[in-house]
Amino acid sequence: MIAGIILAAGASTRMGTPKAMLGYRGETFLDRLVRVLGVVCDPVIVVVRNKNTSAGGSACPTFVVNHDPDRGQLSSLQTALAVLPPNAEGFLFTPVDSPVVKPETVARIVDLFLARGPDTLLVIPRHGGRKGHPVCASRSIADELLALPATGKASDVIRAHADHTLFFDTDDAGVLTDVDDPAAYRQLIGAAK
Repeated sequence: MIAGIILAAGASTRMGTPKAMLGYRGETFLDRLVRVLGVVCDPVIVVVRNKNTSAGGSACPTFVVNHDPDRGQLSSLQTALAVLPPNAEGFLFTPVDSPVVKPETVARIVDLFLARGPDTLLVIPRHGGRKGHPVCASRSIADELLALPATGKASDVIRAHADHTLFFDTDDAGVLTDVDDPAAYRQLIGAAK
C-alpha cells in the first residue's frame, strides 16, 4: 500500500485566493490531484488549514488539519505522516500547487517504487535535469521526517539519501509545474487552452 499526500495548508498569500480551489480543465487543483493520486494511492491524505476545505470529485480523501500551518510545509507533511496507515509501505507526496502532473507519470513513479531494489528509499521524477513532484518514499523516510525539529527541512532528509534515490527522467513537464502567484496561474490557464 502506498499512501498519497497532498499538501494544501498554505496561506496562498502570493496567490490571494486558496490555490487548492483554483480551476484547471474543469476541476479544482485539489480535485484533480485527489483523482490522479487516488488511482494508485490508498488512502489519499489531504492536509488543510481548516475543516472547511472539501473535494468535489468522486474520490473520498482523508482530510487532516494542520493546526500550525505557519510553521511551513514540513509541518503539513508531518501532520499527514502522523496518520499514515501502519500497513503503508511508503507514501507519495506533492504540494497542491503542482496540479498538472500526468496520471501515467504518477503511476510510473509508484510502479518504480514498488519494483525498487532493497537499497532504494526514494523515487523522484526529473524533467530536463530538474527534480520535481510527486516524490515517493519508503516508510523509513516517514520516520525520519517525523523526527525532524520544527526548524528542520524535508529536503535535508531527502538529500541525505541521494545514494538511495532512483531518479525517473520523464518528458512530463508537469512534474515541475509550481503555481505560486497569479502570473503563474495565468500562464498555466493559457497553456491549457
